[in-house]
Amino acid sequence: MRKFLILGLIFLVSLGLRFWNLGQFNTLVFDEVYYAKFANNYLTRTPVFNSHPPLTEYLIALGMWLYSSFQASPDITNDLTGSWGSTISYRWLNALTGSFFPLILGAIAYQLTHRRSQAIIITLLAAMEGLFLVESRYALNNIYLVTFGLLGHLFFLLFVNQSKYIYLTLSGIFSGASATIKWNGLGFLLGIYLLIFLVYISQHFRSLFELNNLGIFAKIKLVKPYLLLFNFLIVPIVTYAILWIPYLLLNTEYSLWVLHQKIWSFHQNIGSSFDVHPYCSKWYSWLVMARPIAYFYETKNTLSGTTIYDVHAMGNPILWWLATGSIIILSFSLDYY
Repeated sequence: MRKFLILGLIFLVSLGLRFWNLGQFNTLVFDEVYYAKFANNYLTRTPVFNSHPPLTEYLIALGMWLYSSFQASPDITNDLTGSWGSTISYRWLNALTGSFFPLILGAIAYQLTHRRSQAIIITLLAAMEGLFLVESRYALNNIYLVTFGLLGHLFFLLFVNQSKYIYLTLSGIFSGASATIKWNGLGFLLGIYLLIFLVYISQHFRSLFELNNLGIFAKIKLVKPYLLLFNFLIVPIVTYAILWIPYLLLNTEYSLWVLHQKIWSFHQNIGSSFDVHPYCSKWYSWLVMARPIAYFYETKNTLSGTTIYDVHAMGNPILWWLATGSIIILSFSLDYY
């Protein structure tokens, strides 16, 4: 009982951090200029083209629609999305989703270790993670990408521990949902593929990889291959296709195949140089946060002087640096579990 009280307290802290002063700033921050506007297009039935799959806009639009019946302070309302509404309307569902992010990580830690103390520590550290705190407070897509991807892994681990096949299907569904946020959500599914692959080849390369004890993942070898194929190939594909239907009903000009060609072409041609993105950083620098992302910067002159408002998406240095080192070490220790 005490463990649940601690987790509940951490969740309340997580909620408070994400909902406190959520209406600040009364403008579109960073990529809200895309996601919040595109979400409003669904509410106004206005065709739109986005360079990513549409699930993020569905969720933000749902939040805007649910919040529309509440009266908001004029200080936090604008028409920058194309319709008058509160800044909270397009941010609150992200904040709520992000509040559950630490609990999901804690649950994954428990499924891996079966130690409640470690699960609590992971939950607490995740609640204080700066990058995802910022992502949770604005109408952006990464908090959904990671949440759905981690849920896919959580249900996979639940299957491994409890052998209930419904968990395999749920894992496939959430993995498909993650890819419907952004294509790089497929990375979570790739992680599951890699784990299954290592388990299946363990008998043939036991001496090479030192996989002397597969631990909880030994159960994977007992699953019929066709079930793995169905739940981690067919289910994600079907989920991905179904989630495109609202978009296709709104945007009838192109087929699903042509849309994917256009999205691919967009990303191939956008470029990534400093001329295109003045504050861009190399991918390998992200692991150590060599150049944290600037989301918002504004100065205001007052009678008392100049006030600077600045939002950077910066992770907790202790977590990121130690995690980077752990990834490197564990990459050479395949017998960890």
